[in-house]
Amino acid sequence: MIKFSSFGRIASAAIVVGSVLVGTSVRAQDISEEQVQAARQAITALGVTNQFDNILPALADRLKGQLISVYPNFQDQIFSTVDETALSLASRRGDLERESALIYAKAFTLDELKAITAFYGSPTGQKLLKDGPLATRELMKGADIWASGVSRDLQAKTNEAMLKIAGAQGQAPAGAAAPAVPADVAPAPAVKP
Repeated sequence: MIKFSSFGRIASAAIVVGSVLVGTSVRAQDISEEQVQAARQAITALGVTNQFDNILPALADRLKGQLISVYPNFQDQIFSTVDETALSLASRRGDLERESALIYAKAFTLDELKAITAFYGSPTGQKLLKDGPLATRELMKGADIWASGVSRDLQAKTNEAMLKIAGAQGQAPAGAAAPAVPADVAPAPAVKP
């Protein structure tokens, strides 16, 4: 547990230092407030910072566990104190949103940010965000099946051609047959017209 705790502190420190450095470099560039606002809208449409919603609750839960192991008779007080303190820090989420907007404002032009917001704020864009990962997984499965069939056919046709070439030169072993397709190569599914 000590190693994990030390790692957590180091990772937290690295994130804080990194965000300060990134924030400083981003602010150093000429970014208009309009571009920052457009970046906030794009981030909202994309939902990119939603993944950070659980950081503070997770940190609070971890702290509760650590404190309970040290003060097991004060569980109720630990829960109420940590929850109260975490709620008082929740407003600092705005700092993360601001830094995120600055990063996006640096990476994209005002027009690009507006286009991102327009598309990902639309029903089609929201559907892409929601269903895109599922479609990508299915696409990868289809590509694997296709690759297996192509691999099988490539091996079989190449072996057949090589047997003809070797036989024509009198080097084919008697009764030579095509090598077996490796077990990890699945047959291609039948294509229905």
